Amino acid sequence: MARIRVTKEFAFETAHALWNYDGPCRNVHGHSYKLFVTLIGEPMKNSDHPKNGMVIDFGDLKRTVNREVVDVFDHSVIISDMVDRAKLENMEQMFSNVIVVGYQPTCENMVADIAYRIIPHLPPETSLHSLRLYETARSYAEWFADDNK
Repeated sequence: MARIRVTKEFAFETAHALWNYDGPCRNVHGHSYKLFVTLIGEPMKNSDHPKNGMVIDFGDLKRTVNREVVDVFDHSVIISDMVDRAKLENMEQMFSNVIVVGYQPTCENMVADIAYRIIPHLPPETSLHSLRLYETARSYAEWFADDNK
């Protein structure tokens, strides 16, 4: 049987600030993120099943990633929990969707977080192969399952 990789692209707008960073990204700023989600699996071989020939229905993948990632991060401000509590409270007063995370919200850490948000919700006959998260048109971070076993 052939194992096939399928990929779907997603987009969301998110702001962040990098705590204790020594450059301009220490200030709140936003990005138009593009996320490429690649799953791997064997296409279904059951002519009586409506998903025959599919690794996963792209609509099912879309619903999962939108619910677990896009709907969470879109139009949010992501801030590290290392930031002083008073500053976090000010952020929460200024913005209605502040996400406080246990990591520095770099593209590298965000793509790892996204992987662990998606994995538990995938059908058992598929697995997450890789993610590619573009922070800008020419800068991205990648996560590969083989590197994280």
